[in-house]
Amino acid sequence: MKRQRQAEILAIISEFEIENQEMLRQKLLERGYKVTQATVSRDINELVLEKALSDTGVSCYMRARTANKRHFENIFSQSVTRIESAGNIVCVKCHSGLANAACTTFDNMNIENVVGTISGDDTIFILARTENDAKKLAAMLKGMV
Repeated sequence: MKRQRQAEILAIISEFEIENQEMLRQKLLERGYKVTQATVSRDINELVLEKALSDTGVSCYMRARTANKRHFENIFSQSVTRIESAGNIVCVKCHSGLANAACTTFDNMNIENVVGTISGDDTIFILARTENDAKKLAAMLKGMV
């Protein structure tokens, strides 16, 4: 029953912008799961759900990986001014003082085919495995800005 309920929670949060535990409890009730707020709270903790801003700007529950990705996208989009690739390096220009925060968040994303990063005050260098990887990465990052 617990596994089914938790699977239903994941389905609900992927379908709706669930802002609080009561909204989640109501959706579960609509789907035949009569649960208490304490049970919902335990399920949220066990599923490692976090609150993050949705695409529409609503603070709602998401899986931790999704929340971290959104958090990165927010920091990155607010920090970056320009992105270019040269060879197998991607150069990311940021507003003064924000490169380190954007780079740290980028590093935590563990993006495939990235060898490493170096950040300064307003610039991040990202070393990709190949020139093609750098081009793909630059395109992906430009899509986030």
